Amino acid sequence: MLPSAAWAELANSRGSDTLAGSADPARLGTPPKSAPTTPTFSEVSVHDPSIVKAGDTFYVFGSHIEAAKSTDLMNWTGFTNGYTTPGNTLYGDLSGNLAGSFAWAGENDSDSSGGFAVWAPDVFWNPDFVNKDGTRGAYLIYYSASSTYIRSAIGVASSPTIEGPYEYVDTIIYSGFTRNEAYDANSTINKQWTNTNIKALVDNGTLDGAGNWFNADGSYKNSAYPNAIDPAHYYDKDGKLWMAYGSWSGGIFALEIDPATGLPKYPGSDGTTADGRPVDRYFGTLIAGGFTKSGEGPYIVYDRRSGYYYLYMTYGGLAANGGYNMRQFRSTSPTGPYVDAQGQSAVLPGNTSNDPYGNKLMGNYLFERLAGDPGTGIGVGYVSPGHNSVYQDESTGRQFLIFHTRFPQQGEYHEVRVHQMFMNEDNWPVAAPFRYAGETLEAVGTSDIAGEYKFVSHGKSTSPAIERSVYITLNNNHTITGDKTGRWQKRGPSYSEIEIDGETYKGVFVRGWDPDARQFVMTFTAMSDQGVSVWGVRQQDLTDREVVANVLNDIDLGDTAQVSADLILPSEGTRHAVITWQTSDDQAVESDGTVHRPTAGSEPATAVLTATVAKGSVTDSRAFTVTVLPRQTASLTANYAFEGGLQDQTGSFGAGTVTGNRIDNTGGAITYAAGISGQAAVFNGSSGIRLPDDLIDGDSYSVSLWVKPEALSTYTTTFFGARDPNHWISLLPQGPANGNTMLWSGSDPWYDAPTGMTIGIGEWSHLAITAEKGAAKVYVNGVERFSGTSFPDIFSNSGGSFALGVNWWDPPFQGMLDDLRVYNGTLTPEEIAALSSSSNL
Repeated sequence: MLPSAAWAELANSRGSDTLAGSADPARLGTPPKSAPTTPTFSEVSVHDPSIVKAGDTFYVFGSHIEAAKSTDLMNWTGFTNGYTTPGNTLYGDLSGNLAGSFAWAGENDSDSSGGFAVWAPDVFWNPDFVNKDGTRGAYLIYYSASSTYIRSAIGVASSPTIEGPYEYVDTIIYSGFTRNEAYDANSTINKQWTNTNIKALVDNGTLDGAGNWFNADGSYKNSAYPNAIDPAHYYDKDGKLWMAYGSWSGGIFALEIDPATGLPKYPGSDGTTADGRPVDRYFGTLIAGGFTKSGEGPYIVYDRRSGYYYLYMTYGGLAANGGYNMRQFRSTSPTGPYVDAQGQSAVLPGNTSNDPYGNKLMGNYLFERLAGDPGTGIGVGYVSPGHNSVYQDESTGRQFLIFHTRFPQQGEYHEVRVHQMFMNEDNWPVAAPFRYAGETLEAVGTSDIAGEYKFVSHGKSTSPAIERSVYITLNNNHTITGDKTGRWQKRGPSYSEIEIDGETYKGVFVRGWDPDARQFVMTFTAMSDQGVSVWGVRQQDLTDREVVANVLNDIDLGDTAQVSADLILPSEGTRHAVITWQTSDDQAVESDGTVHRPTAGSEPATAVLTATVAKGSVTDSRAFTVTVLPRQTASLTANYAFEGGLQDQTGSFGAGTVTGNRIDNTGGAITYAAGISGQAAVFNGSSGIRLPDDLIDGDSYSVSLWVKPEALSTYTTTFFGARDPNHWISLLPQGPANGNTMLWSGSDPWYDAPTGMTIGIGEWSHLAITAEKGAAKVYVNGVERFSGTSFPDIFSNSGGSFALGVNWWDPPFQGMLDDLRVYNGTLTPEEIAALSSSSNL
């Protein structure tokens, strides 16, 4: 750490290249010279995107046979048709073309039962590939076909054009095989190793016999060997072609590829590298991970300017609650050893947490938007960003990080994102805080930098927690004050050096497009020698009086003329402005937002809530008139008791009809057995019940039913209602939020209502939901387990489709359902408690 005087001297000597001109009226620094004034973006959902450029067009290829293209890395257009077959965009007759891989995994087998599982491809132009007609050059797609978390295969197919169709070449790597005959659940595939390509490789002398790939019981030793998915190709400095691949438990491996055939050059015999890493005769050289820990989606690029190979991979689970985060290592050799900024190997030293290993490039974060900030919503952030690829422009050295990400409070919805990366002074790429918007790295002046920033540290942990922004100020005297303290300096035209709490971070200052401010603002991105990435986004220069005014103007309590649920009253605005509340009548609304609704038949209650905002010595207030609606008596509109049939006991609606494994399929079967009261409907895991349309009409309703699952799978519904495929609600025994039983709604917008628990298999549980004017509650066995606001209004002024046990996408329910009741209006907690008592039925 430099003494204060040295910092000041260094800062003064480096800060003489201030750009001419004053700050713009928004007081956020001079806009970049080369970027568009207002960038536009077109979004696509491509999971595990691998990038390749053909001519002037960028392509991303991803899981589930999704792909998209763009000419500017900002506006993307999809061009594939998923698993459609025949007539698949990339593969033609998907089932027939890839039959060689599907014989092992990925088609109507085990976890892929009823469909396909083709994941995480990598596409590149191979000028040396010898086609069937003897000509050279083809686009090769290396894909993953998978049936379980370890039984998978990597195959390769070729095409003269990048958009296909691709013709099958071979299946090159298998995993999940066993020593002797064995089968997975819901599978007829014999997993014995002799049913892979290994036997032929042994027979023709390529491999020096079969390896010891098994546990003592003969099962696949996935703690030491990979799941054969996530291939990614790279050339070394001498022009040799390599493939990195692997996922989770056993680690990431690398194999040399014969460019003429596209097939691996298997090592043939076991060995070790000079630094002691294993080289397997079949799988290749271990380059990262291992010991059962997370790690997948490897991607390697060689940077001729630095002389390093950079390995990117992702830790954690891909779901919104999985803590997916991108890590980074480098090496001077294509097969390692790869090390992080601390010099730690990418190969774990043993069965220990992998959190400390690898530079954490990006994880869950939120530049939180509070009252008084520009924009709308909760701010700018990502959840579970990962499985990245990298595009490197050889002529300019510019690098771009391409990945998929989910978003805070948006469930499992995901999109492709592209962030530009910049080399710091230690030759580590660091990612821009905002998505690419045409910006370039330009000289910046000290006057452009000094100001207040939102600051995020990505830390080193793999966790579902979201790193939220705090406030710091980069002062003109090169000190840092605020929620974090330290010093800063600019080195050269744009290098940044940030010292916070005794830790030094090196990166760049670069202007980026802030989607909330709707303009380019000064940002910084930097990384420490501990591999921790930090970001900063400059805020508009405001006086305390302007902050208070902005906060007051921005406080939004929703429709206060018809309040039916507790209000969320913010206690903090932007820049740590303090908000306090007072009420004129705590019998109607308390000062903490608690609402007391008058009894049914009474007149509405009215109160005035007053918000007082304080920042420094400035205070001001604003009043909100709140009208609290009386409770409405809930009326039963439909009751399906399943007493040997699917009739509505109230007579208001017609009978339900049996479906197949989707809401609009036919061919299923529903039987009946003793239930919680009389008989119950029995769902066999491949059938559902289509209920009459318009079962719910309006924004005030309740649903109650008994559930006895025989199996739990994420996304499987019990009660489902939809306006269309983008606007729906679903009551899930096991949902995407930590496996919780939950009410889920999507996809425009997404809404999670988790209960904090999961109902049991093989036992009856009572589930109930209520919704009224954006207020939603979820009850399990008569106990309120969730209460929230801003729940979407799906069913007002529109017809709805309803079902039990099925929707348009997910595995059907397996188990029993009984006594479905639908109400107009919201049930009281006492009424729900009574319904949850089987003795009251």
